[in-house]
Amino acid sequence: MPAKIPATVITGFLGAGKTTLIRNMLTRNDGRRIALIINEFGDVGVDGEVLKGCGDALCSDDDIVELSNGCICCTVADDFIPTMKKLIERGTPPDHIVIETSGLALPQPLVRAFNWPEIRTRVTVDGVVTVVDGPALRDGRFAHDVAAVDRQREADEGLDHETPLSELFEDQLACADMVVISKTDTMLGTEVDALTADLAAQTREGVHFVRSTGDGLGADVLLGMGIAAEDDLDARAELHHHHHHDDDDDHDHEHEHGHDEFESFVIEMGEIADPAVLTRHLAEAIRAHDILRLKGFVAVAGKPMRMVVQAVGPRIETYYDRPFGAEGRATRLVVIGEAGLDHVAIKAAIRERVAA
Repeated sequence: MPAKIPATVITGFLGAGKTTLIRNMLTRNDGRRIALIINEFGDVGVDGEVLKGCGDALCSDDDIVELSNGCICCTVADDFIPTMKKLIERGTPPDHIVIETSGLALPQPLVRAFNWPEIRTRVTVDGVVTVVDGPALRDGRFAHDVAAVDRQREADEGLDHETPLSELFEDQLACADMVVISKTDTMLGTEVDALTADLAAQTREGVHFVRSTGDGLGADVLLGMGIAAEDDLDARAELHHHHHHDDDDDHDHEHEHGHDEFESFVIEMGEIADPAVLTRHLAEAIRAHDILRLKGFVAVAGKPMRMVVQAVGPRIETYYDRPFGAEGRATRLVVIGEAGLDHVAIKAAIRERVAA
């Protein structure tokens, strides 16, 4: 029987840095054939497109699969298992599979899925990597501005005054074999040390803590842990009860982690004359409308390369990744926030003020 294909699960909140981590890893992959499963949250597959921009040799279309029909841990039977079967049954299967979950996904149901008969003899969970936003945690938040979610959840006595995001954060830590603290180049060394000690107190013994900057981490750090997490489920069980029932073998299980509290929509525009003007108005719109995350691609007048935009709260990052291809020169931005976003006002604040 051939050796099992290792798979790494990368989880963490929106904007923690999962996509950046994976993109940088692919440029330092030690020659591995890596397949990616991306659980996008939003109407446009931005994360997949960003990863495809890392170079045709490393990120062919066949090696990147996007699951955009909902949270991956809620669609195991319909999406995840069939996708895994296709990858491992290819004529030339990948050397490693990397799974980027959505920001709201629980890792435990996904790890349990590796024991399904259809895949359990062919693939194993090499390790679970949880990415956390260092500066946000330093400032007392586990994600960008969750005050509104806290207020809504604190009004519900049935939730024991715990917000779904706080529970999810704890469960992501509980399942982790490695915790990557992102954006540590924007923190003091003493702050990173204190944060690491705090996180270590919330995780299992033996969990590794790794600091990451904008340069990311190589495949030799993230891959090859050899944990076989699917055989160690008791040690990484959820701390909170998210499921409607406890039958792990029921293919229709669901969990309650507040998907309906979020929404997303797309802003489409033509070319942008001045990226600095765009960035300024994006920042203003984010502040004015409590936008959780904004990401996408921008066509800048006079520039053959497309510009990638990724914003989490007040932090906005831009870079040029590759020339426009078959998708055509266009600007497409995905806006993600709590339910009730003012689409008209946000579109007006961006589209009508920055077009070339």
